[in-house]
Amino acid sequence: MIGNFFHLPNHRRFSIPFRYYDPEKEEMQNREDRIKKELGIHEKKAFDKNYRPNIRGQFRRAMGNSSKTASDAKRRSNIRLITLIVVLSIAAYLFLKF
Repeated sequence: MIGNFFHLPNHRRFSIPFRYYDPEKEEMQNREDRIKKELGIHEKKAFDKNYRPNIRGQFRRAMGNSSKTASDAKRRSNIRLITLIVVLSIAAYLFLKF
């Protein structure tokens, strides 16, 4: 009991084995790439390293421009707030009058 009281736990080791790693396949791919480079054979790659997606604003466009800008959303919020205050004021007036 006292031995466990002063026991400091060791750190946990974290290790994940590779799931889809095939060293032979990677080595063969590297050899093929090196040979193609030496021979001057250029394949058209499907992935361009300099590609940068332009997704800015696409979510808003896909949603149908329901709230086009922040100012429109703020205006709608203010209109809802004023309507709520008016309705509650009328309800409080009717409640206190009768």
